[in-house]
Amino acid sequence: MNTDLVEISPKADPPVCRLVEYKKFLYDQKKKQKQLKAKHVQTVIKELRFGPNTDEHDFLFKLKHAKKFLEAGSKVKAYVFFKGRSIVYKEQGEVLLLKLATELEDFGVVEKMPELRGKRMIMFISPLKKKN
Repeated sequence: MNTDLVEISPKADPPVCRLVEYKKFLYDQKKKQKQLKAKHVQTVIKELRFGPNTDEHDFLFKLKHAKKFLEAGSKVKAYVFFKGRSIVYKEQGEVLLLKLATELEDFGVVEKMPELRGKRMIMFISPLKKKN
């Protein structure tokens, strides 16, 4: 049998070593890493873009998409994009995002309230935790 002395825990006092087959040890380590990576949940962020003067029909259309995204477990990043002189309508953009937040109360929680960054007013909504 071909065994090697492998240091398992170098930071322990005293360091922990074990007699194992080194190739098998490496294989097991990779296998554990792969399993941890498979269990790791990756968050998906879906974006919705609005204009400051978005029509009611367009708003309802995007609202339907937002509901679908939140039910699927994705986060939603909704933003109002101000082009040129439309930055004058900041209040309309904020009202639009807050209206979206109230419509989505049953599906998600507002993670970050509307905030103006440059030419965009951004708001994040994360899905409600599912009860098992």
